[in-house]
Amino acid sequence: MKPITSRNDAFGLEMWACYKGGPPFEIVERDDGYIDAANSTGQYFAEFKDWPERQKRGMKFVRGDNALDVGCGAGRVSLFLQSKGIHVTAIDSSPLAVRISKKRGVKKARVVPFEGIERIRENGFTTVVMFGNNFGLFANVRKAKRLLKRLHRMTTERAVLIAETANPYRTTNALHRQYQRRNRQRGRMGGQLRIRIRFQSIATPWFDFLSVSPNEMKHILTGTGWKVTRFIEGGKRSYVAVIEKVTA
Repeated sequence: MKPITSRNDAFGLEMWACYKGGPPFEIVERDDGYIDAANSTGQYFAEFKDWPERQKRGMKFVRGDNALDVGCGAGRVSLFLQSKGIHVTAIDSSPLAVRISKKRGVKKARVVPFEGIERIRENGFTTVVMFGNNFGLFANVRKAKRLLKRLHRMTTERAVLIAETANPYRTTNALHRQYQRRNRQRGRMGGQLRIRIRFQSIATPWFDFLSVSPNEMKHILTGTGWKVTRFIEGGKRSYVAVIEKVTA
């Protein structure tokens, strides 16, 4: 994915609009021309009591006192963890999202795209959180395995990865199923989306975002040093996976 800058940070701009009291709409465009509008930007600012139940349950599996918040958005996960006395490093590819996070009280937020986590020199993370369906930031199988191995090196022996995704096959939408068939014909995973975020006349660069079934997630984790120990279902498609580090 090309770098996010002030010229193309549509994700950050829509979040900034919500932060300033504007409408919390999120516009997602897929590379087949499908456009979805969700009244969802406000969820990036939600208090813990308003989180989906699956996320509340997932936070019960947080370990230790040093967490990495991947795709922090407006910082809601980081702020919750900080309130529990946990040291948090929050990262996002959106400069404006990081700016908002800091304004809201996140102590350590950095503009770092997930695929660039090699830039983070800090190690010893005990928990990694990827909420907001942010397992999708792994993008594809090859990249996922590389980044999972990197996270393995950055974390402690009993670390846990708490990640949310959506099962793409739980849909009756004919256009989604057609897109999945086209993906498989092209040698891609069914839920490997090519999308961009739009805000008014601004659009982010195109990027891959990966939605997977539980079995696909298990396959991706094979050989990376991580394994799923629990799935927490919730909603029609979304679920949270508790993924623990495998020890020899």
